[in-house]
Amino acid sequence: MSDLATAELHALGTSARVVVRGRDARLAGALLAEELGAIDRACSRFRDDSELTVVNRAAGRVVAVGPLMIEAIKVALRAARLTDGLVDPTVGTAVRLVGYDRDFGEIERFGPPRHVRVQRVPGWRCVEVDAVRSTVRVPTGVELDLGATAKALAADRAATRLAGELGAGVLVALGGDIAVAGDAPDDGWPVRVVDDHAHPERLPGETISLKRGGLATSSIVARQWRSGAELRHHIVDPETGQCTTGPYRTVTATAGCCVDANIATTVAMVLGAGAPAWLGARGFPSRLVTHDGLVQRVGGWPLARDAA
Repeated sequence: MSDLATAELHALGTSARVVVRGRDARLAGALLAEELGAIDRACSRFRDDSELTVVNRAAGRVVAVGPLMIEAIKVALRAARLTDGLVDPTVGTAVRLVGYDRDFGEIERFGPPRHVRVQRVPGWRCVEVDAVRSTVRVPTGVELDLGATAKALAADRAATRLAGELGAGVLVALGGDIAVAGDAPDDGWPVRVVDDHAHPERLPGETISLKRGGLATSSIVARQWRSGAELRHHIVDPETGQCTTGPYRTVTATAGCCVDANIATTVAMVLGAGAPAWLGARGFPSRLVTHDGLVQRVGGWPLARDAA
């Protein structure tokens, strides 16, 4: 592994890292920053100047957006279609009302809102996208939140771009979303799987080898807060508009790309007890961790290099 070089930065409200084979990582880091800056300007809920904010504030008007925003919304709508709405980009209002109304760092510093409300999600079919004219429209009162897929899309896009431009194998990690492209090391990319990606060596977990595609982790461990006596987190059930309450605190899955892995883990958190059957039936190698730490592996989850 001596031919691996790493660059790290902070972006999209999380840690970002690129590992590249046989190349100086400085160029890789610069290209990653450029790619993440573009996705942030398009899809951030927490920027007044993002295209997503403009769409959400348009009060039902048609809004012209760039090709990256069109791609991100189409990816989110595909996720909704494939999951029968279990992953739904129109959760924006519901997520804001449960208290995730600003960057999580600000919630940690200043605390969540005192009053929390619940609102059912309007449903993804109300979103109108015209790829030819590059326009988007959502009805008045509907807010999009692309958080379930946009970061994974950014990982996939960045890995593909960097591998192509650098002519080398790369791994891109954006928090719990990981994508690889190009030639992997002979024994695969070592990936540490834990509840909180910010503390990979201090928490129980396992290290697996990832040779292609992507991996995603959905967890309520890192992004949770209390509203009065209630524990809240950032994953909302579109059916109820409330934070999910299933038996799992963390779900990790691998797939052909990071987006599909992320879709799988989000569905699993929403489905709760029904997650293993859903993941297994669709062939997603997955690792599920219950609130008391019991680990369940389904779908041919890779053997660990180590486990703790």
